[in-house]
Amino acid sequence: MKAPIAASEPIQPTAKSSQDAGSWASVPALFRTGPFPLPEPWEGLFGALRMPGPDGLTVIGQLGQSLDGRIATPTGHSHYINGPAGIDHLHRIRALVDVVVVGAGTAVADDPQLTVRRVEGPQPARAVLDPNGRLPTAARLFASDGARRLVLGTAKAPAPGVEAVALPTADGQIAPASVLAALAERGFKRILIEGGADTVSRFIAAKCLDRLHVVVAPMILGSGRTGISLPPIETCDEALRVPVHVHGLGDEVLYDCDLSAQRIPAGFANRSI
Repeated sequence: MKAPIAASEPIQPTAKSSQDAGSWASVPALFRTGPFPLPEPWEGLFGALRMPGPDGLTVIGQLGQSLDGRIATPTGHSHYINGPAGIDHLHRIRALVDVVVVGAGTAVADDPQLTVRRVEGPQPARAVLDPNGRLPTAARLFASDGARRLVLGTAKAPAPGVEAVALPTADGQIAPASVLAALAERGFKRILIEGGADTVSRFIAAKCLDRLHVVVAPMILGSGRTGISLPPIETCDEALRVPVHVHGLGDEVLYDCDLSAQRIPAGFANRSI
């Protein structure tokens, strides 16, 4: 089934003034507690993330890329394609979700903290898909700082206090629906699939994302790793077309893609966290 033809909005600068940045402080609590709209510009950017999917979960994918769709140079260098406004946007999403998920490849290559540091807000839980036990005990996302830490795909905890969740694999990969079901079972309702590109692409292909935020930086790399990679199609008629809302983030552009029409139910959260 084809998705609706994409709809767009005029690009409006957002989150640029000190007044806008200051208004963020109350947003994480408002986001979680009531039906009232968030103060602008945050309602336009994040209001849709309050809307649960068919299983009560809200699953968001995030990518940062160049104008020509690259996420890294041929050597793998990617710090930093996105500028301060794009990175702030990512940290704001982290502050609004219950758990941030990355694949083992990204965790090994970048050793991310996956914490909220650039803006105000609570710290999410951190989860890594690591069925082959690639991450070292000293990985920064395993740091004991009060946030829940999970490793998915293995029964062996890599560090003290880390929750190990054994899941079935196929060709060395964990099915996205299995990931969501496991997280839902543990009480996580808002889930950010932060990377890498292969992991985000697999969630898109499996119809396991409600929204996709793509932040495009004003640079052309010309070569290197591409962002989204899906199974090949023969004609453009088969392309995935989705409603899109477009926002300015400083000199970058955010494409907020609505994938909710294709999302399949994966698991039901059993409690609120």
